[in-house]
Amino acid sequence: MSVADDIPRLYDAALAQRVRQGIGQVPGGGGVHGGVGLVAQRLAQVQGSALPRLERPQLVVFAADHGIAARTDSAPLVDAAALRVRNLLAGRTAASMFARRNGLSLTVIDCGLRADLDPHLQLVRIKMARGTLDSSRGPAMTVGQCRAAMERGTRLVTRLPGNVLLLGETGMGNEAAALLMSRLTGIRIAECAGFGSSGRARECTALQGALDLHVDLANPVAIPAALGGLEIAALVGAVLQAARERRVIVVGGFVTTAAVALAARLAPALLERCVFSHGSQANGHARWLQSLGAEPLLDAALCTSESCNAVLAWPLLKSAEQLLAAAACAEQARDSA
Repeated sequence: MSVADDIPRLYDAALAQRVRQGIGQVPGGGGVHGGVGLVAQRLAQVQGSALPRLERPQLVVFAADHGIAARTDSAPLVDAAALRVRNLLAGRTAASMFARRNGLSLTVIDCGLRADLDPHLQLVRIKMARGTLDSSRGPAMTVGQCRAAMERGTRLVTRLPGNVLLLGETGMGNEAAALLMSRLTGIRIAECAGFGSSGRARECTALQGALDLHVDLANPVAIPAALGGLEIAALVGAVLQAARERRVIVVGGFVTTAAVALAARLAPALLERCVFSHGSQANGHARWLQSLGAEPLLDAALCTSESCNAVLAWPLLKSAEQLLAAAACAEQARDSA
């Protein structure tokens, strides 16, 4: 059985019509279009019910270091990933504070940080290497490492409770995500990385060099092995498993979108399980979402971390759940009248 067979299409036209009619029966609900209305439809389709329940939501933040970052303008920041993780675990970031306020369980995944972090109840280590290699000089990792990272991401999700997975990333993964976007979509690397026509010459040269070095890539595993990151590979496995389990998947930003796009090459129907929280105009993210047929929930002008983006989308999911509960009550009242 293929991965695609494990993750079938969900769309139920009768259910969609029932949800649409139910929302229309809620006072003021008939004007709910886009945003909450679309999320309500997505929740109903994922759970196969006009009265979905969001249970034990998990915010999972993936972290790793990248070899390509040392060749780019991000070089002075390459050791920042571990510091960001420490701040997350200490509750000092906006994402961790918002998660706590919204009742989200936070887990941080060390997929491949150079640093060794102190043990923490919310830290899970699945790394097999201290960051990737420089993809402008060779593959970022071996195909075996990439598969192993995907498998570890898969196993991670099987151990998490709940039916909602909010995905975030912390580190310096934007360059790897831009490389993957360019390879998967054919869009120029300067546009994917958000440099515009002026560009940052040093960074553009390094990223273009990586693309030029790996021109004959078609296999969905070979592509992230050559150009991606350990956290992106783990995210691919996590997304696939969450889709198999019919969890709602909240996609936090550019790097997590890279993982979803790769996973969708293996199982296109998983996009029906995804809610995209944010589409930045600072890079090619909004254009990438458009190519996936996805509409982000939050304003593209928002500039926060991927983890924070995912958390900020959570109140909209809860509002959609409550809207559908109100629709069910209205339907019950109408039937008993």
